[in-house]
Amino acid sequence: MTVDGPAPPRPPGPPRRPATTRRTERFDAVVVGGGHNGLTAAAYLARAGRSVLVLERAEHVGGAAVSQAPFPGVDARLSRYAYLVSLLPRRVVDDLGLDVRLARRRVASYTPDPADPARGLLVADDEDTTRRSFARVGAGADHAGWSALYAGTARLARAVFPTLTGPLPTRAELRARLGDDALWTALVERPVGETLTELLASDLVRGVAATDGLIGTLARTDDPSLAANRCFLYHVIGGGTGSWDVPVGGMGTVAGALERAARRVGARIVTGAEVTAVDPDGRVTYVRGGEEHAATGHRVLANVAPAVLERLCPGSVAEPGRAPEGAQVKVNLLVSRLPALHDDAVAPEAAFGGTLHVNECLTQLDAAHAAALAGTVPDRLPCEVYCHSLTDRTVLGPALAAAGVHTLTVFGLQVPGRAITRETNAAWRDRLQRSVLASLGSVLAEPVEDLLLTDAAGRPCVETRTTVDLEDALGMPGGHIFHGPLAWPFLDDDAPRDTAARRWGVATEHPRVLLCGAGAVRGGGVSGIGGHNAAMAVLECG
Repeated sequence: MTVDGPAPPRPPGPPRRPATTRRTERFDAVVVGGGHNGLTAAAYLARAGRSVLVLERAEHVGGAAVSQAPFPGVDARLSRYAYLVSLLPRRVVDDLGLDVRLARRRVASYTPDPADPARGLLVADDEDTTRRSFARVGAGADHAGWSALYAGTARLARAVFPTLTGPLPTRAELRARLGDDALWTALVERPVGETLTELLASDLVRGVAATDGLIGTLARTDDPSLAANRCFLYHVIGGGTGSWDVPVGGMGTVAGALERAARRVGARIVTGAEVTAVDPDGRVTYVRGGEEHAATGHRVLANVAPAVLERLCPGSVAEPGRAPEGAQVKVNLLVSRLPALHDDAVAPEAAFGGTLHVNECLTQLDAAHAAALAGTVPDRLPCEVYCHSLTDRTVLGPALAAAGVHTLTVFGLQVPGRAITRETNAAWRDRLQRSVLASLGSVLAEPVEDLLLTDAAGRPCVETRTTVDLEDALGMPGGHIFHGPLAWPFLDDDAPRDTAARRWGVATEHPRVLLCGAGAVRGGGVSGIGGHNAAMAVLECG
């Protein structure tokens, strides 16, 4: 999945308080954080005639949904943090008139066999191709179980996804909407790993399915906490199909469209504005240009992680718990061409056309999880690779596009975020990069390092972002891409539904302060759902 976050925090310690504060401005709503969810909320509220102020610490909006050129002198704009779209509802696109184009990838996935990289599992739209590929990796008997699993997730997607932009259903209501008690139990009530183990025999095939439950989540699929189940659910329901699409022009086009939509209907967006305090009565204090300012909103919408909101507005979170801990590393690369594979039966364009799973057998994922709990990583980190430029060449300048250059994004799983500190971050960044490149090298027919472009200073075009880097760049506590543990998209049957904020899953302990980002119920990923639902809660209150 993809991520949504506010601007980076200052180094530890409160900012110096300016000597004077200007007069307080009043708005119907003040949005803290100009990530994509904050922009969504602002656009909906301003469209309804409300006065809206958006405060963003960075000099640009978009949070993690941005396109940037990380390599000096190289004409390539990468989706630097979030990179694919699945959960963005058509309703949000249509309501706000967003000029966003999504392109379908060529195949779903390709997974080289770590024990024999000369063969691999190709999952394509063509069912016959997929069936033959299962047989080729010695997992022909698993094709039926695979088909049954994803027929079930398709039914789950059709039942659950339309509810994400409405008031929260209860557990019983959503179960009844699905109308399949066995499927509900298999994916919601018991660890998803048990279901995968029953349906699939191959370690390789189990791992491909399991990764949807482990993106950004440090867990095992058989964990009784069901953390992997919640992650799995959000990764297979997007758009009512579970498909993950490429934003044409890069992820920044999504944030740009939302910014234009918000400004078009009158939202005021202020960048370079660092919020330093939020009061339960709606007063927001922020610093801009060395001066302290204040604004009051009838409602304050927090597009920041709950842990950040708790720091700005103590008492906002009922059970703060342990600080969020991320579990991933992201590596961006630019290569002169796609690397060759050991597998002669699969062209690189097919292997990299969807998600390339690397060293992600279920036993490898479990071993990496055990290593992470011990504060380390394997020599070859389980990871997956995505190539934006195969589907959308517009992210490359004309010369690079003509030369056959490609972008590669690698997402590493089961990383011990808790072990990475600012003091050890540089060493961990190097260690994780080595582990990722070694993992890739184990399934490729040539070293990817030999294909890297160089920037204007002659440095290889490879960028590694740790959990600490994400916290510093995006303000995500612990580098957790979902702002904290994901929640089920429903209320428990006995949960209170007495306020609009609770019904929409955006409540805090302060009635005038609402969550509108990834930390809301049904938050996480580039979806706009958190922003939409917070705006709906405000409008329901009148």
